[in-house]
Amino acid sequence: GGFRLGFDRLNTGWRTTWFSQWEPGASKQWAHDCYVKHFGECTDLNGELHTGDDISTVNKDAIPSHTLLVGGFPCQGFSLANRLRTLEDDRNQLYRFFYNTIKTKQPKFFIAENVKGILSLGKGEAIKQIVSDFEGAGYITTVNLVNMADYGVPQTRQRVLIIGQRKDLGEKMLFHFPKPNHSKDGKDLPKWVSIKEAIGHFPDPDKENNVINHVYSAYKVEYRNFTGHRQTDPDKPSPTILARGNGKGGVCAIPHYNGQRRLSIRESASVQTFPENFHFVGSMNACYRQIGNAVPVRFAKLLGEELKRLELENI
Repeated sequence: GGFRLGFDRLNTGWRTTWFSQWEPGASKQWAHDCYVKHFGECTDLNGELHTGDDISTVNKDAIPSHTLLVGGFPCQGFSLANRLRTLEDDRNQLYRFFYNTIKTKQPKFFIAENVKGILSLGKGEAIKQIVSDFEGAGYITTVNLVNMADYGVPQTRQRVLIIGQRKDLGEKMLFHFPKPNHSKDGKDLPKWVSIKEAIGHFPDPDKENNVINHVYSAYKVEYRNFTGHRQTDPDKPSPTILARGNGKGGVCAIPHYNGQRRLSIRESASVQTFPENFHFVGSMNACYRQIGNAVPVRFAKLLGEELKRLELENI
C-alpha cells in the first residue's frame, strides 16, 4: 500500500477502483489482509471481489475503467534468445496481465515499478522489448532510474520507474518526472536523510514500549560483504530494505547501526517512510516481506503531486 498511501496523502478525492494482491503458494494472504485493513475492498463492474485471486484468473474486461494503472512485475522471464516470446513466457504472467490491461482499458497513464537489474538484463535487450511493447499498445514511454535517497527517503534504494502516457494526450511526455530534492553531499540540496535521523527516536525494542510492530528478527548479525550483511552506518541512509529471504526461508532484515540486532519491523517501515501508526499484519516474515516489496510512501506522494498537476491542467 505504499503507492496508495502516498497518493491518499494528497487529499485529491481520487478513488482506487480496483486492486489485486495475491501471493502464490502462501498459506495465508497477509499482504492482501494488510491492504484491506487500511484501505478496504474494491469491487468490479459486476459487484464481485477479485482482490485476493490469482491475477491470471481475473477477467480484464470486468476491471473498471481508470485513469491510472500502477503495478510491478518480475523480469526473470524475458526471453533474450527470442524477443518475440516475451509475452508468451509463463514467468511473465504478471507482465502479460499488466500489458494486456493497459492495451484493453487504455488508461491515460501507467506507472510500472521494477528493480534496477531490469535495465541490464540481456545487455539492455529486455527493457528495449518492454518499451517496444508499451509503445505498441499506444503509449509514450519513459524509463527512469532513481535512488530513493535523492528524494528524502532514508535509504539508498535504486528502482526503475516506467512511465506511460497515452499517445492521444500529446506528442510529448506531459508527465514531468520529479526532480531530486536531496543530495549526497548536501551542497545545493539538503543532504541525504540518515537512518539514525529516521529511526533514532525509537525505544529499545527489548524493553517495554507501545510502538506498533516494534519487534525484530533473531537472525544473527554477522558482517560479511554480502547484501543484508554489511555494517549499517548511522550517518548514511539505510541500505535497501529487502523483501527476499536469506536463501534458507528466513528474512534478511538489515542490521541495526548499533550492530547488536536486526532492524525491527517498525524501523524497517520507517525507512520506507510509512507512518508510525500504519499497522502491518501477519507473521514476522510476512511483515518484513510486505515492507520490502513496498514503494516508499514519500516518493509515491511526489509522483502523485505530478499527476495532480496534470489533473488541474485538465490533462
